[in-house]
Amino acid sequence: MADPARIRFEEAPLAAGRCLAVATLDSEETLNALSLPMAGALDAQLVLWAGREDVACVLLKGAGERAFSAGGDIQDLYRAMVKNHAAGATVDDTPDRFFEAEYRLDYRIHTFPKTVVAFGRGFVMGGGLGLYSAAAVRVVTPTTRIAMPEVTIGLFPDAGATWILRGLPPHLGLFLGATGTRMDAADALYAGLGTHFAGNECDPVAALVAADGDPDRAFDASPALKPGRLESAEPVIAEALPEIPADAAGARAALETLSGAGDWYARGLATMRGGCPTTVGIVCEQLRRAPALDLADCFRMEMTIASRCARFGDFAEGVRALIVDKDGAPRWRSDGAHAHVLAHFEPPWESNPLFDLGRTGT
Repeated sequence: MADPARIRFEEAPLAAGRCLAVATLDSEETLNALSLPMAGALDAQLVLWAGREDVACVLLKGAGERAFSAGGDIQDLYRAMVKNHAAGATVDDTPDRFFEAEYRLDYRIHTFPKTVVAFGRGFVMGGGLGLYSAAAVRVVTPTTRIAMPEVTIGLFPDAGATWILRGLPPHLGLFLGATGTRMDAADALYAGLGTHFAGNECDPVAALVAADGDPDRAFDASPALKPGRLESAEPVIAEALPEIPADAAGARAALETLSGAGDWYARGLATMRGGCPTTVGIVCEQLRRAPALDLADCFRMEMTIASRCARFGDFAEGVRALIVDKDGAPRWRSDGAHAHVLAHFEPPWESNPLFDLGRTGT
């Protein structure tokens, strides 16, 4: 059935009275960007499916061929941030409500009691990567393009990206987070973001039904792909980043040593140069703090950082330049000074909205 939140829920029969539950992000014109209503609708449906014994597994996919989900729908966030900045106070709590709903949804998928399969055709970025990376089975295709491009809008790798960074070698995490470099199928499999492969012609619903809900039979868990660019580049990146730099300036300087190494590096460095310096500093701090955090703590930390991003000016400015006015010329409010970066990790409220995450089944 169609949902007014631009998401479709369906069920396909399997053997022995079981079924495959399917959720399709259905907003092709926005590359299936995740909105607050979509997050709420999907979260509520997952609660229902979790309680049904006949649901064998859940498939998450995007409508159309271009994207699983290219991020979050941040138009409403932008309008709220502009209103709050003009008032000098929080008069519209849309940003906090959006991030809380998004992160609760991501956490639910991470901890879902049934197998969740995410079919990552096309763009998988930002908030879309949050949904995708939370699934136990993460299918890539020849068109898959995965990235954490938040540096371009003054946000930071969120929606569970801290958990992703925690599982990567620090030099790769910093490189990907600071440069927004896109990964293809081979890169994603190498980095552990992808777990299975499927061809462009694959219909994931039909494949899972034919395999009676078994992802290992429906998709290739050991594809014979040519090694990707990330694998060959890792030794070079590791040499440039032998340790996590102390601050944004140090990280940018270390990454600049890759200048001249080739076009692939050049594209990432160009993104970093035009991107928000504070984001680079936040990624460094995420990498430092992540090893001591469990999954719920990662989301609580991200809730704090995201709320601070909404309250400071760079996030709104980045959205203005890239998405609203589209002039491509953001005027960043900060040069990434370490004190300003650390201020993003200081809670703006007495109690974190995700204080109960992982403690009450939420």
